[in-house]
Amino acid sequence: VQLQAYGGGMVEAGASLRLSCTASGGMFSRYGTAWFRQAPGKERAFVASISREGDITHYADSVKRRFTISRDNAKNTVYLQMNSLKPEDTAVYYCAADSGVKTYSTWYKNLREYSHWGQGTQVTVSS
Repeated sequence: VQLQAYGGGMVEAGASLRLSCTASGGMFSRYGTAWFRQAPGKERAFVASISREGDITHYADSVKRRFTISRDNAKNTVYLQMNSLKPEDTAVYYCAADSGVKTYSTWYKNLREYSHWGQGTQVTVSS
């Protein structure tokens, strides 16, 4: 499956953005999906994940109650609604997907568990 992420931009602190990631070339409903982000000079870090059917979500502590991940399998798209943005949210945001069977409960946080990645979209939040 190929992933295309978009929706990033430059906003002021407190603003909102919605990222989208559209999949093609595969049955999207078979893939668990996630968003990761990478700030300059830092490692790529987990942001949020959502199960194949959208019934299970997980969030990094730093974005809980501000970000919401969702998906529309009919549109082959996963979303990341980002509210109350902070300068520390500035990063390149990547969507990721994987259809494999996972053997431990916290796999969704591990970027090595995802075999498909989008190209990234830049989010810049000014203070």
